[in-house]
Amino acid sequence: MIELSKAEFEVLDALWLSYPATASQIIERLSDEKQWHEKTIKTLLGRLVKKGALSFEKDGRQYIYTPCMERAEYTLKESQNFIERFFSGRIAPLVSGFAKSEQLSQQDINELKKVIDDWEKQQK
Repeated sequence: MIELSKAEFEVLDALWLSYPATASQIIERLSDEKQWHEKTIKTLLGRLVKKGALSFEKDGRQYIYTPCMERAEYTLKESQNFIERFFSGRIAPLVSGFAKSEQLSQQDINELKKVIDDWEKQQK
């Protein structure tokens, strides 16, 4: 599993919006939300390449970046890693904690019920 810093994830998240993309396009996407210098973003892109999260092709003087994994794949693995580390691989204590602190909306509850119902139907 590739471990990413918060900043690296934000750069990768900007790339997931539409790829492949040049460094300039990624910088433009991030400029509305972040006050990062262009050089900082290019450094983060280099780190992501070293970690194997991005690949690139050189086109003249530009680098064109592509993620090496889909967002859904990364978030699933990160979620599984989080649950394993903090809840010994069990999801129930995580959901229970949110329910006890009243952080689950009715929409969350309905979606969880549907997920469980769909899973139970598949198990039959």
